[in-house]
Amino acid sequence: MFRRFSLVLTLAAWLLATGSQWDLAQTFAWGRMIATYSQSMSVVQAVQKTFEGEMCAVCAVVQDAKQNQTPDGTPAPEGKLTGKIFFVSAPVAPWIGSPAPQCAGLAPALSTPSSADRGAPPSPPPRALA
Repeated sequence: MFRRFSLVLTLAAWLLATGSQWDLAQTFAWGRMIATYSQSMSVVQAVQKTFEGEMCAVCAVVQDAKQNQTPDGTPAPEGKLTGKIFFVSAPVAPWIGSPAPQCAGLAPALSTPSSADRGAPPSPPPRALA
């Protein structure tokens, strides 16, 4: 469930970051225009009239939004930015610790290496049969 949600959220973020929301809005507007025109004429004529160049209100909004975007897909800023944004983080020394002495006797599996119970490997090593 969490994996599916994270994939959907990632896809939505990617689509919004690339400006695909305007393409989806334009597709919706064309579909609505075709449905409206097809009520009074044939479907072929409705499609032709939709793409002849007459713009509906949604098409005009989409065109204005696409023209006001920068080449990388972000909206153009209203005014010039005068300041800078700094992200500062103080370095933290790494901490490498071991179990506390009072806990060492309580958890022997954590304090002894796992190879202590194993025997030595056979000598000489076994050969594969040809």
